[in-house]
Amino acid sequence: MSDALVIGAGPAGLMAAEALAAAGWRVVICEARPSPARKFLMAGKSGLNLTKDEPFDAFIQHYDADWLRPMLKAFGPTEVTDWARGLGQEVFCGSTGRVFPKAMKASPLLRAWLGRLGAAGVELRTRWRWAGFEGDRFAFDTPGGQQVLYPKVAVLALGGASWARLGSDAAWVPHLAEKGVTIAPFKPANMGFRVDWSPHMERHFGQPVKGTALIAGALVERGEFVLSARGIEGGGVYAVSRVVRDGAALTLDLLPDRSLEDLMTRLAKGRGKETVANWLRKALRLDPIRIALLQEWGRPLPQGEALARLIKALPVRHAGPRPMDEAISVAGGIARDALSDDLELNALPGVFAAGEMLDWEAPTGGYLLTACLATGWWAGTAAANTR
Repeated sequence: MSDALVIGAGPAGLMAAEALAAAGWRVVICEARPSPARKFLMAGKSGLNLTKDEPFDAFIQHYDADWLRPMLKAFGPTEVTDWARGLGQEVFCGSTGRVFPKAMKASPLLRAWLGRLGAAGVELRTRWRWAGFEGDRFAFDTPGGQQVLYPKVAVLALGGASWARLGSDAAWVPHLAEKGVTIAPFKPANMGFRVDWSPHMERHFGQPVKGTALIAGALVERGEFVLSARGIEGGGVYAVSRVVRDGAALTLDLLPDRSLEDLMTRLAKGRGKETVANWLRKALRLDPIRIALLQEWGRPLPQGEALARLIKALPVRHAGPRPMDEAISVAGGIARDALSDDLELNALPGVFAAGEMLDWEAPTGGYLLTACLATGWWAGTAAANTR
């Protein structure tokens, strides 16, 4: 018998294990994959965004679940920054308030974290895949055959339903559903959108689109995005993806710093013998990729005032979200009413849950990781207090 069991070795699970070990519990972490925190490492390849340095009232507005408030208050941006520094990782804050480790990658931080957990007596067992319950015990498929554990407390941190190849495959859903735990349906979050491009767009694939504003409902986002053979993706798109997924129309303001009146004046003379591309480049200083988007989604191009209005509100012709397994995160998971305020499962006393298993949603930019760490700490601390 282990004192405490944590299933899942991503950020939420490791943080839960840290909280339990700090309270004196003997902790075993079981991870289905050959190594821990694979999604965390992948996310950090292009720069590990730990959190966002901004006032708490602004920070919490980025979450769709207000019940996370006490958890994020207890373990928010300041605590995440201090935690990283405590692992010997110096951090810096970018111009947008995003906080990164100076090393930029996730691997140095993870190595230091695993070292600290090991020194605290936490045991990590890899290739141990949770196979469900045997009565009130936890069954695992392991390289040595099926094993059964009977912990005093358990924290589940098995991830959501995106990036299955890295471990977040939602295989845990039937195990909890059969115990009466309510699971909200999964939906992709922070995802790109499919676009059926014309052949002339191929030369722009892989290029960033800069200097635009993405408008969806009441949201206006000035972030960049990228064109790919599959569609549109990137930070600017992810920031508006939730409302677009849920039915809001998406438009582009190709020149957000120019007024409609200014554009009308600049376009009033017409293009004469110029090609459309040259005319727009000279009259408005539009770059080739924005001209290509205008021609792709605005054809046939109107003239005069109508063209100016199209430039300020170009409809994005997409074919819906990319598949859920390509999404950075998901909405859905264990429903709030299935949990106590301590993140204990009402149907399974002594079993807690954390991270992307829970039904909440937030944009990229440090918000996802902060909530995973915060809920892991909250669940681990609550589990430790059940003695």
